[in-house]
This record gives sequence, C-alpha cells and structure tokens, in this order.
Amino acid sequence: MSKIDELIEKRSKDNPKFAEGYKRECERLEVAVALMQLREEEGLTQRQLAELSGKPQSTIARIENGSMNTSMKVLNEIATSLGKKVELRFVRA
Repeated sequence: MSKIDELIEKRSKDNPKFAEGYKRECERLEVAVALMQLREEEGLTQRQLAELSGKPQSTIARIENGSMNTSMKVLNEIATSLGKKVELRFVRA
C-alpha cells in the first residue's frame, strides 16, 4: 500500500466526512476518465464532441476534468450522439 493510500485510509477512518467526500470525488473522476477515453477512442476533440452532442465545449471540459457532477441525462445525450449508450451497474461495495 502506498503512503497516499495509507493516509487516505487513516483519514477516512478518523473522519466520516472526509471518507464521503473522497468517495464522491472518486466517482466523479471515474466518469471523467470514461468520457475522455470514449472521446479519444472516437478520435474527437472536446470541441467536436460538443458539436456532435449539442453541448457547450465547456461542459465536456468540466466533465473530463472532474469539476462537474453530471447527470445521467447529459451522459445519455452525449452517448446517443455517438451511437452509444450509458450502462449503469450496481455492484457490491
């Protein structure tokens, strides 16, 4: 386990608010990485994806940099513009 993992684990045990914030941030970054990978696999720039999906380029950028907690509606609209669909799964924590 790395030093940062140890620190996160300790802070999470000591502070439930920290643990919840860390969890939310990980979820937001997971969406960010997934959208960025999809866009790159499609060979598109943020601007091109924005034009295809009818979203502002700034929205694509905010999702990809993790600063926007996006809705399933927005993700579905982006996916549909690429002929894709969003898949949601529930897994054991």
